Order: sequence, then C-alpha cells, then structure tokens
Amino acid sequence: MATRRNSTDDLLAPITLAVGQEDLLLDRAVQQVVAAARASDADTDVRDLSSDQLQPGTLAELTSPSLFAERKVVIVRNAHDLSADTVKDVKAYASAPAEEITLVLLHAGGAKGKGLLDAIRKAGAREVACPKTTKPAERLSFVRSEFRALGRSATPEACQSLVDSIGSDLRELASAVSQLVADVEGTIDEAVVGRYYTGRAEASSFAVADRAVEGRAAEALEALRWSLSTGVAPVLITSALAQGVRAIGKLSSARGGRPADLARELGMPPWKIDRVRQQMRGWTPDGVSDALRAVAAADAGVKGGGDDPEYALEKAVVAVARAARAGR
Repeated sequence: MATRRNSTDDLLAPITLAVGQEDLLLDRAVQQVVAAARASDADTDVRDLSSDQLQPGTLAELTSPSLFAERKVVIVRNAHDLSADTVKDVKAYASAPAEEITLVLLHAGGAKGKGLLDAIRKAGAREVACPKTTKPAERLSFVRSEFRALGRSATPEACQSLVDSIGSDLRELASAVSQLVADVEGTIDEAVVGRYYTGRAEASSFAVADRAVEGRAAEALEALRWSLSTGVAPVLITSALAQGVRAIGKLSSARGGRPADLARELGMPPWKIDRVRQQMRGWTPDGVSDALRAVAAADAGVKGGGDDPEYALEKAVVAVARAARAGR
C-alpha cells in the first residue's frame, strides 16, 4: 500500500500524534487536521472516538477501503488508555496506513501507554507537542504568539497584564486575545487590557503579590479576599508572592546597570526590571529573608500542612507587606 510524506508541515500525513496534556493545544491539533482534510475534500468523514470506543477490530472497520474513495479523519482521544489488543491493532495499522485516511492520536505523553507512543513515533508519524503550560513565562509566550498569529501588536506590559488578569487557563487567554483584537484598533497596551479586565485583574494572584511587595497591606488583603472568593487557587497566590519577593531579592543583589543589561543577567524582561525597581523601595536583605520564610510557611499551609489555608495566606500577605516597609 502506498505511503505519503510525513512532514511536520503535512497536515494530511497518514498519522498525526498530538502529545501532551494541554487541552486547548490538543483540540487545535485536531481542528487543524480536520480543516485541512475538508479543504481537500468537503465531504470528509470525521470520526471522533474516545479510547473506550476504539475496541479491537474497530480501527480496521473505520479504515477499510470505501467504495466512494472518500477522505476520512479518525481521531482517537486518550490513546494512552487503549487496551492491549487495540494497541496491537494501532501498531499494525501504523506500519501500513491507508490512503485518503488520516489517523489522529491524542496521547498524554507519560509512562502510561509509552509502548504505543514509541511505536507510532518509530513509524514516522507527524508529531505535535501540546505540553501543559506550568510556568508564567510559558503563558506569557503563548499570549505573545496568539497576538502574532492574529497579525496584531501588543506591548510587553499588555501581554503581562493579560496573563496576570486571566490566570493559567489557555482557553481563557486565547479568548481574551481574540476579543481584544476584534474590539481594539492599533497597538494593544496595558491601559486597554486594564479597561477590559479590571475585575479579573483585581482578583488575580499577581495583583495580591504586587500590593504586598509594595507594602500596601490593606489593599493586598482586599485583593486576596476577592481573589479567593472568585476561585483563584491558593497555591497560585503563594507562587505569585514567592516570585515577587524573589524578584526583589535578585534585583537588590545585582550589579547596577541598564534595564536591558540587568534583564539578561537576571532573566527578566526590561519592563519588569523597571517595575521591580519601583517595588523594592523599603526592602532590606533581612526583609527579603523574612518574607520568603513567611511565604514558604504559607505554601506548606495551603498544601495541606495547616487547617486554614485562607488564614495562612493572610499571615503571609501581612508579613510580606511588613517586610516591604522595614527599611522606610
């Protein structure tokens, strides 16, 4: 049976393997293949199956030759959960994929189902990485790429403000970018993001941290209560507090210089250097140490080491704000 080129740019490669746990990216990988197939053949038959729906023999039925030679896309979600017998079917199919059929396998990428993952890679499948975004820098990069993909410009401050306001959900971040692009003309700046997402920004973990490291205890506590009432995870707040205090510690111990030079040395964007410089007034080395210990205690408290996560966060916020004013 004839095979086709498996370039990473070939959306109609015989097999596409989407690997990772980020739902938005997994869905986009599927949507791109389906769109390409329907652009080639408007009557493309799309079959979207969960792992438990793909029983032994099912794949052979779905990929059997059609009398009408129609194009078909077969999507298998959670491929890492496939039964052993079905995995054998998929491996056998990968060795000789059918013409006019694109098989899309969604795999979490962990140890479970690794045999299937290795076999499909060895067969030369087109692979799409869909990793879970766990770091703020990754979410910031995602927002920038979304604006670029839509052909629009956004300032670094606007991108950061959007991440701070929306949080870690990529779907919500992508939706926010789309809304801003649709509603706003010209370059999107921080003021625009603030007008659209003020309520969300007040509830964000980074808003709590910013107010705390600036020594504004009352405002930080107000932001904390709002944040918790709107469902922000306590662990995100301790993470933001830790990042804020660490940034001050890094900058206070760094050599003087231009923001661009410090940015390279400390791994921060230049605009953040300027912001942290403003926030670090009143901080002392002892204050940084005290604040980090308070945040570490709160982190342990919200992860099960205490009976009242909210109280643990309040104590940390007050401690950080107090440390921010120690040298004033």
